[in-house]
Amino acid sequence: MRRRDLWRLAPVLLLGAATAPQLVPDVSQRDIEIQYSFTGADLLLFGAIVYPDGNRPEKPADIVVVLKGPEQSITMREKQKVAGIWVNADRASFRSAPSFYAMASSRPIDRIVDERTAAIYELGVDKLQLSPSSLNDSAELSRFQEGLVDLRERSGLFVERPGTVEISDGVLYRARLPLSARVIVGDYTAETFLVQDGRVVAAAVRDITVRKSGFEQFMAVAAEKWSFLYGLTAIALAVGMGWAAGAIARRV
Repeated sequence: MRRRDLWRLAPVLLLGAATAPQLVPDVSQRDIEIQYSFTGADLLLFGAIVYPDGNRPEKPADIVVVLKGPEQSITMREKQKVAGIWVNADRASFRSAPSFYAMASSRPIDRIVDERTAAIYELGVDKLQLSPSSLNDSAELSRFQEGLVDLRERSGLFVERPGTVEISDGVLYRARLPLSARVIVGDYTAETFLVQDGRVVAAAVRDITVRKSGFEQFMAVAAEKWSFLYGLTAIALAVGMGWAAGAIARRV
């Protein structure tokens, strides 16, 4: 778990000492292999709520699940048309944009927690803490952040599914979240939050690994370990294919 996640879950860990409810989560796949035919995955996040002495509260609790990918540094550029030519204009940089973010909840987030709590636990794409590293003013940063969210939503890399977490008998829960075919390899986290009366009273995390396999894994390892030979081979292949295409064209 990242240090930033530990800081965010600290209030919940402190509540755990006061016999607060506990979560027992799991996920249908903890090791996902990406091959050339990978078209994405449909992950099932499920688990149980364990109450002290088995006493469930009269008011049903809510569940929020968040699937998050490795963080990336990213620079957003805005294009403008100058003299009929599209050129780069303003730009903004962010230090920690998640490469993938998906969230599901038992009810709409604004009916579960207030704005402050949602921001602390990053419950929603509009609550992501992207850590801007550029000196743009707040209005510009907000515009670029909205642009980043829009691009990743259209690519299937940012997903929100409010009201889709099913809770059975007040103790068993399940939710499905899609993992886009465009995800990058790395360590992912599946976080589950138990919310009671607007407060996060329990949280738990499960780790998921996304990695390449087969020929894709071989090419990735080759590019990393034998970069010089990999580059020469790529050049040789490009030259060979160009020569072959030219020879075929001359014969035709």
